[in-house]
Order: sequence, then structure tokens, then C-alpha cells
Amino acid sequence: MVRSMTQEVDLFIIGGGINGCGIARDAVGRGYSVALCEMRDLASGTSSGSTKLVHGGLRYLEHYEFRLVREALSEREILWEMAPHIIWPLRFVLPHHKELRPSWLLRLGLFIYDHIGGRKKLPGTKTLDLRSNQAGAPIRDEFVKGFEYSDCWVDDARLVVLNAQDARDKGADIMTRTKCVSAVREGSNWVVTTEDQHSKEQKVFKAKMLINAGGPWVDQVINQSLTETGAGNSKNVRLVQGSHIVVPKMFDHDRCYIFQNADDRIIFAIPYEQDFTLIGTTDQDFKGDLKEFGITYAETEYLCNAASEYFNKPVAVEDVSWTYSGVRPLYDDGASKAQEATRDYVLREEGGDGQAKLINIFGGKITTYRRLAESALEKIETSLGKKGARWTAGSTLPGGDFPADGTHRLALQIMEKYPFLADKTVARFVRSYGTSSFKMLGNAKSLSDLGQNFGADLTEVEVKYLMLSEWAEEASDVVWRRSKLGLRLNEEQIEVLDSWMKSRKLVA
Repeated sequence: MVRSMTQEVDLFIIGGGINGCGIARDAVGRGYSVALCEMRDLASGTSSGSTKLVHGGLRYLEHYEFRLVREALSEREILWEMAPHIIWPLRFVLPHHKELRPSWLLRLGLFIYDHIGGRKKLPGTKTLDLRSNQAGAPIRDEFVKGFEYSDCWVDDARLVVLNAQDARDKGADIMTRTKCVSAVREGSNWVVTTEDQHSKEQKVFKAKMLINAGGPWVDQVINQSLTETGAGNSKNVRLVQGSHIVVPKMFDHDRCYIFQNADDRIIFAIPYEQDFTLIGTTDQDFKGDLKEFGITYAETEYLCNAASEYFNKPVAVEDVSWTYSGVRPLYDDGASKAQEATRDYVLREEGGDGQAKLINIFGGKITTYRRLAESALEKIETSLGKKGARWTAGSTLPGGDFPADGTHRLALQIMEKYPFLADKTVARFVRSYGTSSFKMLGNAKSLSDLGQNFGADLTEVEVKYLMLSEWAEEASDVVWRRSKLGLRLNEEQIEVLDSWMKSRKLVA
């Protein structure tokens, strides 16, 4: 076992999900030195298992979480402008179900939703006649009235990677496939030992402050790596599993649906990857091993049945093309039902006078990650002293340095420089890499310059870029997190890609 010399940093962050990477980016941008370790791939846990929405959370109004909804709504347009390549507006259609919430209550909730978040660019709510509007075509005839409102789509895993990429470009040390094996307080510092999951090389860091952003593993980090804090049996999170199914495209327009269910839950049906519809999510307490979570047959049946209550064409289990699940690390507030547990974040600081501080992060949503990071920085500034000012609002993530309404113009620019690319490939590049497409494609003059084609227009040039710039190491990183091309590649093609990647030593 090889150990390196001790490196000194202001902050050491455990966890490469959206909260850990968001804090790393904000902190290094203010002038703090930062190191982050993630035991697997970036966004390999909860942060890639969301419903892919930047939204206020309409249903949270029923649980009186007005602060959370207001904050989330105010973030939608900020995040859209930060990353217009991976975040864009969507319109959601809420059919009125006569046997559930009354029409006046839905209208009131949507009025609040329109007005408490400082909406400027997104269009407001309107009422639809589903008998004549295109949005009513795939819906059963019994639903005659609907309400249409705005939220945004996000490629959640790419949001995480882009935050990590920007943090690294600003000087942070981002270590993937690297586990924190111990963290010990020594007076006003933490001594953190990490281990590379491949080489088993260990590194030692001396950090002034430790951030535990372990997501569903946050309690495990406390109990297994931080036992000297006296919290060996700590239990702070309520683990709630949310699962999704992907089926062949259910409708031809670009709007989404939000469906109410008799059990007081809601599900979404969202256009997905051009040829599919994403349906989710479930909410059920998770009690198993975090190494083995995944959708259950009961969850699949639940989503199929819930969607079939509304669509003319029933959704059957055998229609499912792909599934994914995430386990949300919600702060355990004692709520009686999984869907009632707060989605708000809780930052708990530990450490007395003269001791190195620890911040444990519980809960949170993709939508509020930037605000969570700012809240964490307030605590960091109190302990370590203030350096730079707040800066992330108004900034752009890598590839997002173009106007929010400029995706079409960017596509034309890419087509002009690389006329050999298919239109659908250009569209995917715009929505994945934005202006970083030019960096990825370089001076390519023809398809042959892009190297081996692994299928679905995934070429050697793109894979090398993902390995060198975005920490991708194996096929699943590329086809399920950096993209969703796994929906279009067969098992043999994915195996070929995996073998090709593992035969090369390309490191971000």
C-alpha cells in the first residue's frame, strides 16, 4: 500500500453527487482550496435517479412547505440561464380528476405557484379544454378540463459532472473511484485518508473543515469513518426510494403530464430522449442494502396502473424499455408517510471551540443544490473566514455560455463547422455539451476523423472526451450517466465499448 505526502486544503468533501460538487464549485470559486472524493462515479447514486426536473414542487404546497417551494421556484430561471444546454422549459398539463382535488383548489395552488417564486421568463398557468386541445388527445374522454403550467427539465447527471468540471477547472481536486477510509480530528484540523478503488493507493489530506455530502450513505460515513465523533450508531436520514419506468413514446407533442392518484401521490409522464416517455416517481421507504436498490415489480405495476388511469392506451409491464431508481436521503422529520417527509435540506454542524468543524448534509433537491451550497458556504465562512463573495447566480456551467434561447443558433454553428454530422447528432451534442461541442470535435473534417463508431453515433472522439474531461471510466458511465445512449445500444455494443475504454488509460 502506497501513501502520498499529506496535502493541506481548506475543505475536504465526501460525496460526488449534486450537493458535494455544488459546494466544491462554489467554495473553490470563492478562493478556498478544496478536495473531493467519490467512491464510485460522479452522480452514480441519487443524483442520477431523479425525475429530471428543475421544479418548485407543486405537491409540496399541500404539506405547507412554502419556504422550500419559494426557493425552488426562484432557482428555475437562474439554473436555466446557467446551463441552457442541459436545462430547458417544459409545460405541464394537470388533468382535473373530478373525484380527487376540486378544481378551485388546483387553481389556487397554481396561482400561488405562479406568483411566489419571482417568475420572469417562464409563462404562467392557463386552463385547457382537453376535448379540443392537442394535450387531450392521448387522455381518456372523462378528463375534460386541465391546467397547464411551467417548470423545467434537467439532465441531472450532467448537471453534477459540469459542476465537478468547473470546480476542477478552478483548482479543486476531484477524485472519483476514491473512498474515504477514515477522517480523524486532530485539534483544529481533520486528517482524512482516502484510497483509490483501483490502485489501492492511499492519500492523506489535512483539512480545516470536513463536509459529509454522502447522500444516502451520509449516516454510514458518520458511523464508519467518523466514529471518533461519538456517533457510531447515528441515524438521521429517512431513506425513500423513488423509481421510474421508460416506455415507448405515448404521445406526439412536447408537453408533459402530472397525474393525481387516489393515494394522494402524483406521477409525471414526460417526453424522453425523443422516442420514449418517462413515467415516475414512486415514494416508498427503503430498508435494504444500498448496494442493491432497484425498482420492485410492485413499483412497476403501480406506475403502469397509475398512468393507465389517464391514458387512452394502457401502459403494460411488458411495455417497459428501461427502469431506474434513486434512494433519497431525506432528513428524518418523523413524517408518517414517505411522500410526506420533507424534501428540504438540513445542514448540521458539529465541533466545539478549537475543534475542526464537520458539516453533515441531509435531504435536498436537485433544484435547490445551488442555494444549499450557498448555505453551506455561510457556515464555512463563519469557521474559516470570508474570502470571495457569492458568485454562482449569473455564472455559467461549462458549455452553457450562450443565451437561453440560443440553442437553435448554436446548432447551426455546429452544422456549419461540422457539416458531415447528422441533424440528430448535432441536436444531441447541443443538449449535452453546448459550446463544449467544439472542444470535443476539434478539427474533425469528416466522419472518419471521429474514429470508431460504437453505435448510435457514439464515436471514439466523444468517448475520449468523456474519459479525459468528465471522469468516465467504463461503459455505464457513458451510456447511462453522461448520456442515455444505453436506450439505443444493445448489450454486445455496450460490451465492446466497455472493453475499448478499459484497454485505455485516459484520466480526467
